[in-house]
Amino acid sequence: MSGLAAGFGAACREDVQAMLDKIAHRGPAWSGICEHQRATLAQNYCRADMGACNEGGEVAPAGFEGESRKICYDGQIGDGARLADDLDIPGGPWWDERLLLHLYRLHGPDMLGFVRGAIFAFVISDGDSLLAARDVLGIKTLFYGRKNGALYFASELKSILAVTDDVYEFPAGHFMDGDGRLTRFADLPKSPRIADIEPTEAVREIKEIIWNSVRSSVDFSTPTAGLLSGGLDSSVVCCLASRLCEDWTGGKTRLKTFAIGLGESEDIQNARLMADHIGSEHHELIVDLDRVLEALPEVIYYLESFDPSLVRSAVSNYLISRHAREHGIDQLLSGEGGDEIFCGYTYLKDFPPEELAAEQLKCLGYLHNNASLRLDRMNQCHSVRVVAPLISGKLLDYALHLPPEYKQKPEGDGKIEKWIFRKAYESVLPDAIAWRGKQEFSQGSGSAGVLPAHFEGAISDEEFAHARREHPLVRSKEELYYFRIFAENFGTDRAVDTVGQWVSL
Repeated sequence: MSGLAAGFGAACREDVQAMLDKIAHRGPAWSGICEHQRATLAQNYCRADMGACNEGGEVAPAGFEGESRKICYDGQIGDGARLADDLDIPGGPWWDERLLLHLYRLHGPDMLGFVRGAIFAFVISDGDSLLAARDVLGIKTLFYGRKNGALYFASELKSILAVTDDVYEFPAGHFMDGDGRLTRFADLPKSPRIADIEPTEAVREIKEIIWNSVRSSVDFSTPTAGLLSGGLDSSVVCCLASRLCEDWTGGKTRLKTFAIGLGESEDIQNARLMADHIGSEHHELIVDLDRVLEALPEVIYYLESFDPSLVRSAVSNYLISRHAREHGIDQLLSGEGGDEIFCGYTYLKDFPPEELAAEQLKCLGYLHNNASLRLDRMNQCHSVRVVAPLISGKLLDYALHLPPEYKQKPEGDGKIEKWIFRKAYESVLPDAIAWRGKQEFSQGSGSAGVLPAHFEGAISDEEFAHARREHPLVRSKEELYYFRIFAENFGTDRAVDTVGQWVSL
């Protein structure tokens, strides 16, 4: 993951530089800016993004020597190796960028059909025309704005606001041309066809897809660790990464894992159990309420949201990512994505099987301006790259066609969420992990109960009622506190429209 900023039309270099400066945290290892006729493209990189590249590499950020087309890009192309083989593109520095430019040279905007399963945000220009695009789920963040007839693009809201208040979230699954026209290039299926498949076959295929995703997206050429909450998703990722780490280093190095809790939380206890199980080099960060409250202003500034559910979980991510960075980690592995792919959220149990697919698609629709922000922002703000192997186009496509009872399995008076995912890994995980009930990260780490109670006492009923009259979208005293911090940084105009609010508090 890295950061991009771009201007097209009458954009000036000073504006693009100001935008890039606002997101310097996304790439302190190397940055560059390229003026190319009507286009000004800028890029920065974290150390983990650069791999073996350095300032003397063959390619400069935001462009290629001798290329008529330039690119700035943030993303991960899961099946890029296959594509590169098909197109005879050699490996080496800035591999993703060269692949995308080659596809654009061959197919123009139709190139997006070749990378539908990837996660990305990019801007390509030959100086006269432009193609800006964002992946179908909106995992990679992208914003755009207008000023004096010019278009501006950036990875974060704050970057656009450095030059204009006319700011918008770039819609997921769309591309934009140089005239500012948006065109949808991909969408999730409206009603996925349910496959007729036995559980044993589904287990085999799920394990194969996930293992291939881990192998293609994770290496240990840069200091790497796993975020381990003790939940199912992070435990699976860390278990597989631990095996890969042994293969990569010839058994000389153990995977490092990091866990956080507000006191002796459930996450902390289960993470210890899992760390012992895989033999990782385990690190814990135990925090109290004061430390959480102290972090909130920075969390909201980098997160660019005031949604309570998101902020609660993000503050834990922020603190543990910072802790890992202090231990020299450049890249973190995350279990993000499992709940969306295998229907892990508790509220989905309220829907009958015939409605589950539609509700799952709605859930996926919240990613672009809610859950995906935590994945991106709370690591990038510490200049740490994050890899989430469960966020895979192939895995998502497969899971969407599974029978609903494989994802929410009826048992007694209730349902077991992510049942087929649990079955796939029950043999390699402790029972207490494989069959642990779903908890949001904020619940397991301990912040979900403490923060709402704190703000309930800190803000009076009268103060809250007055604020609600002015800003009806604020749903709780906790959200009001976060909203005020957001407004101090980003205002209360169009920036507020970019914020996604989760279905519940």
